[in-house]
Amino acid sequence: MVMTTLDGKRFAQMVLQGATHLANNAKTVDALNVFPVPDGDTGTNMNLSMTSGAKEVKNHVSDHIGKVASALAKGLLMGARGNSGVILSQLFRGFAKAVEQKSEINSKEFAAALEAGVQTAYKAVMKPVEGTILTVAKDAAKRAVTVAKKETDIVTVMTEVLKEAKASLKRTPDLLPVLKEVGVVDSGGQGLVFVYEGFLAALKGETIAESETLSMEQLVRTEHHRNVQSHLSADDIEFGYCTEFMVKFEQEKVAKHPFQEETFRQDLSRFGDSLLVIADDELVKVHIHAEQPGEVLTYAQRYGSLINIKIENMREQHANIVHENVPQPKKQERLPYGIVTVAMGDGIAELFKSIGAHAVIEGGQTMNPSTEDIVKAIEEVNAETVFVLPNNKNIILAAQQAASVASCDVVVIPSKTVPQGMTALLSFNPSATKEENEEAMTEALHRVKTGQVTFAVRDTNIDGVEITKDDYMGIADGKIVVSHKELMHVVETLLSHIISEEDEIVTILSGEDATDEQTAHVVQWIEKQFPDVEVETHHGGQPLYPFIFAIE
Repeated sequence: MVMTTLDGKRFAQMVLQGATHLANNAKTVDALNVFPVPDGDTGTNMNLSMTSGAKEVKNHVSDHIGKVASALAKGLLMGARGNSGVILSQLFRGFAKAVEQKSEINSKEFAAALEAGVQTAYKAVMKPVEGTILTVAKDAAKRAVTVAKKETDIVTVMTEVLKEAKASLKRTPDLLPVLKEVGVVDSGGQGLVFVYEGFLAALKGETIAESETLSMEQLVRTEHHRNVQSHLSADDIEFGYCTEFMVKFEQEKVAKHPFQEETFRQDLSRFGDSLLVIADDELVKVHIHAEQPGEVLTYAQRYGSLINIKIENMREQHANIVHENVPQPKKQERLPYGIVTVAMGDGIAELFKSIGAHAVIEGGQTMNPSTEDIVKAIEEVNAETVFVLPNNKNIILAAQQAASVASCDVVVIPSKTVPQGMTALLSFNPSATKEENEEAMTEALHRVKTGQVTFAVRDTNIDGVEITKDDYMGIADGKIVVSHKELMHVVETLLSHIISEEDEIVTILSGEDATDEQTAHVVQWIEKQFPDVEVETHHGGQPLYPFIFAIE
């Protein structure tokens, strides 16, 4: 049967099937990460991101494909984790923009929407790299446009899209040498292929069953305010009603009161805190903690009609959750500056706090925080300007996306490692301007070298280094330089490679698996081999990495 149009309900089925198929194969995608380190989480990130989008679609099922696509885009935006998740969110943000005014689309419009998604995703990445999910999406969309010129059947177009996506995926090692060297295809591209396979299954009327081997509990977050309940008394909650709603713009009202997102955000901020505003051309979504939610709704109503209103009494929820009163400091005034950083390990978190971080998000190698996680941390800092230190190259895009939707001024310092984040934070000057701090903190990233020791999760060969599963590896500024079954052999080889005559300080962050004896051995070895270098040690408590070294 020929399918010449695609409506919202059918597209919603495509999204749900795509999310399920990706979830079932997330571990397969994880296994394709180039580095054989135990933080190959592309599949996990894409799964969590797509699940967030699918959840939003479930809550907004409609015959209107523009509305369903917009729901998907919003869910992906707030759930995006890691580079792969952010790029996935941008692909469907562009798709949604292209179909937002349409109740249904034909094959040419479907192909054009895929192409629009690719253009949006490429713009979102500072330096697009070919041989990645971007290339797979681009090639598939290009094929869709070509086929749709003559073909009206959307199932046929999607079949060709998937066929070309798979072909493009196979070509990724030819475009990205490191993939060919390791013998894998791009992990993000593979994740997109799984999504597209789910899309095609839905169009054909097939159903993909959820895998019972993957727990979905990790995808369900406790409601946003529960994690702070034990730290306050109900009487101390200044803004007692968690208020969420959407405003569907009405032409007459907007003509009288032109909508400006920044102005709208600033005006709402006087009613409470924890404000989050996300707007597009059709509607604006609002989350705020307010004491007088009616006033918020009255103000918002000047721009259109109110829909999806949800108001919860947080004092009442608190009484149900906590059975004893815990003192809470009175709400502080808004700070001029705030610092949000990302770290794994209690010791590293405390170290960041001791040198000036206001909030430390738990995350890093094994679990990248979502855009929403970062936004919440930014808002809770309660500052005019917030500097964010991702400390992982796979979290930078999510941090930048969070900066674009937060209610305050946000500067993302692109730190890729914990040592870079610490050096940048030590360069922060509360008396300097935002621009001066951004320049100083960014410049500081280049003054520190990072050494990391972890273990291999598979056999491979990278940059001429033969790697055996379960052996230790030494990584110098992102490059594997040594692999061996003996931990101390790896540590000593790595440090010999990375420490130079000009270096003055080596800071050791010992992980949860490093013993005191091993740490003492490392200190003694450095002092013997580099007598002019000062050595500092801290218990970082980070998982998977017995040692992290900062060399300055």
